[in-house]
Amino acid sequence: MGAGAGERIRVLLVDDQALFRAGIRMLVGSQPDLEFVGEAANGEEGVQVALETSPDVVLMDIRMPVMDGIAATSEIVGRAVRDGRRPPRIVVLTTFDLDEAAARAIRGGASGFVLKDAEPEFLLAAIRTVHAGNAVIAAGATRELFQYFSAGEPAKEQPQEFGNLTSREREIFVLAARGLSNSEIASTEYLSEATVKTHISRILSKLGLRDRVQMVVYAFEHGLTAAE
Repeated sequence: MGAGAGERIRVLLVDDQALFRAGIRMLVGSQPDLEFVGEAANGEEGVQVALETSPDVVLMDIRMPVMDGIAATSEIVGRAVRDGRRPPRIVVLTTFDLDEAAARAIRGGASGFVLKDAEPEFLLAAIRTVHAGNAVIAAGATRELFQYFSAGEPAKEQPQEFGNLTSREREIFVLAARGLSNSEIASTEYLSEATVKTHISRILSKLGLRDRVQMVVYAFEHGLTAAE
């Protein structure tokens, strides 16, 4: 699944505000590389529409009636995994820079979050970014995300699978977990961006992680942001 050359990125919106849905529908529909494939007013409807439309990216509100965005995110991702399908990338929409609900949605499989009042260009960039396999976090919220996942719990023992990373992969893991982009890592490590991308893919595979947001969560939960 996913848009290849000449294919448009399929976008589903799940939000309980009709006026907001109308605006996003128009915004997404105006882009030549995006296709608005459906909308839902609550999480339960969102799960069903996701099954019917097979979107590449889901824009998911957090607070909705019937089923909230956290439960819907987990259900959509879980069903895809159980069925042997690649889950859609899910971007959580929130009115706060970071709250427990947004963080829980990331744990449940979301690829990041953006503020509902973000500039249209930022939301469009977020759709394209997560579709490309990267994570997106509301501007200025990276530090708060780190603090949330590193606070309140003692660091766990180093996971066994982390020991399977090479020394180079560990170096790149730490830089990526701190929020550096591929180009910034390439500059720091004197590597090409293509090589960094390959390393990131191998790291995610070895650790069983979906994307870079999951890598950030994993790193801070296990106290690996200063790993050697």
